[in-house]
Amino acid sequence: MTARILLIEDDPGLARMVADLLTTDGYHVEWAANGARGLERTLAGNFDLLVLDVMLPDQSGHELCREIRRRGIGSAILMLTAKVQVSDLMVGLRLGADDYMARPFDPAELRARVAALVRRSGGQHSQSIRKFKFGDVEVDFDRSETRKAGRPIDMAAKELRLLHYLVTNRQRVVTRDEILQRVWDYNGGVCSRTIDVHIAWLRQKLEDNPQHPKHIETIRGKGYRFTE
Repeated sequence: MTARILLIEDDPGLARMVADLLTTDGYHVEWAANGARGLERTLAGNFDLLVLDVMLPDQSGHELCREIRRRGIGSAILMLTAKVQVSDLMVGLRLGADDYMARPFDPAELRARVAALVRRSGGQHSQSIRKFKFGDVEVDFDRSETRKAGRPIDMAAKELRLLHYLVTNRQRVVTRDEILQRVWDYNGGVCSRTIDVHIAWLRQKLEDNPQHPKHIETIRGKGYRFTE
């Protein structure tokens, strides 16, 4: 599974350079140019690693780091700074940062540190959604309970797991291969048609008009996208 990285950096040139570098290593990289947008993308996405500039135009990277951890998001965080000072390092680590790098940096070192953090995270740092509401549907993933317009809906375990993955990655197109790996655990005996059938079952149970779904969209030739 391709690791997902969010780069929160206000310098477009540096952001492009880092994104190109990490994309070459096979990572899926997205960019946010300020702290507010970075927090919004972090909450909406499912990132294995956040590469975060200490000096952002709208707030300090340390403040953003603290807010990210306060929201219960466990993505690994690599802080980029003009100079690594012991005082800043101690503050950042206390607030939840995992590592620091000073600019300018050696591209090889950045790649090595990113690889180490992604490997350490093991894809387990993403925010876990316990309850979710969309339209007239309410889902309690902890209790495996689903209600639509107040009425209980019978959901199989695999349907709930698929829904949880779609919701966690809402607003992003997820491919069938990705769903196969993350929801069906690399099971070679499962084909994409199985995924399509489960998507159809979710729509029948949760959408007002399953033939014209508002929430579980098919993106032709790519996969599926959950929209609130």
